[in-house]
Amino acid sequence: MLRRNAFRLPRHPASVGLARRRVRDHLADWGHRSGDPALEDVVLLVSELATNVVRHGPLLEREFEVAVTALADGSCLVEVSDEGRHEPRLRLVRDGDETGRGLHLVAAVAAAWGVWSRGGHGKTVWALVSAPA
Repeated sequence: MLRRNAFRLPRHPASVGLARRRVRDHLADWGHRSGDPALEDVVLLVSELATNVVRHGPLLEREFEVAVTALADGSCLVEVSDEGRHEPRLRLVRDGDETGRGLHLVAAVAAAWGVWSRGGHGKTVWALVSAPA
């Protein structure tokens, strides 16, 4: 069974925690148990991707969208969309850097991740968490 939930949040630092809670709640409603490593991975990815939008998104943008889709095979797709056209990239992180680790964490946790262009409407950064073994 495929289940999807999407919601918009203000581009504000407090929205990162709200995004985590809402995704955790939706997954719990869909039968995922708290403490499940896959659920924790999804919540972590939502947190990292939402943080990127809040920190690096277009200054005039007021909102961003978070979507979580539970797929039939037990995997989960996370999508975070904003109006920005700048495609995020992994960058070299040096010892002592306080920032820049988010996409490295996404790449390490996700089975796959990438960016979809939405043309003149920005982009969607997505990440796939595999079903638990």
